[in-house]
Amino acid sequence: MTAGMDWHLARALLEWQVELGATEAIGDAPIDRFAASPPEPAAAPRPAAGAPPGVASSVAVPATDPVAAAAAMAAAAADLPALAAALAAYPHCELRKGARNTVFADGNPAARVMLIGEGPGREEDQRGLPFVGAAGQLLDRMFTAIGLSRAGPDAEHALYITNAVPWRPPGNREPTAEELAMLRPFLVRHVELADPDLIVLLGNTACQAVLGRRGIMRLRGQWTEALGRPCLPTLHPANLLRSPENKREVWADLLELKARLRNLS
Repeated sequence: MTAGMDWHLARALLEWQVELGATEAIGDAPIDRFAASPPEPAAAPRPAAGAPPGVASSVAVPATDPVAAAAAMAAAAADLPALAAALAAYPHCELRKGARNTVFADGNPAARVMLIGEGPGREEDQRGLPFVGAAGQLLDRMFTAIGLSRAGPDAEHALYITNAVPWRPPGNREPTAEELAMLRPFLVRHVELADPDLIVLLGNTACQAVLGRRGIMRLRGQWTEALGRPCLPTLHPANLLRSPENKREVWADLLELKARLRNLS
């Protein structure tokens, strides 16, 4: 133990790292940074033909556009398994480097209702499924109350669940605008392939990813059109765990969803 650091301080520092999301080592074996060879210096750019000595060519290799790459990979996916494989192989998002699993979806892909949440938490990252922690358990109870379930036996009573981003952000922070933008083509294609009748947007991040807007307390309960179908924003179950007084508003939103489904039948 470091000189001047007692047991209680060491434990507090460890708990702080776990809270930030540093729950496991990334590598299989420790690395001796002092013994590792320093990286070789990058080669100097070669001068263009005919250029004076010491003047490098101004022609640069363009960097890959992450959004364009995502759009191309998503468009090439002919079905949901192909889309899941394309998403897992997408190399341009830094979130994937710190995640254990790519969390794609859960429930019945034929369901009339598709839920879009924010992103995986710790338990979701470990199990590779969306909404399996405390917020997910509350979500299941919420939708069971109106006759819908991710384990529903048919499309009329089933749910299909995904997130705006498939990898857990460090420390459970919100995804950035850049992360949402580069992963949006996969989300759009996901909706196209699942082809639900209605979408429920759970929280601000889902609204930002799909609608380009935030302010869930203003948006909730108001039907809007996006991705070619009706969308209903409502509060994320994690919000209800923090603020149980908001359950009344969410119950009103669920009743609105139930009525809309009945009118579409």
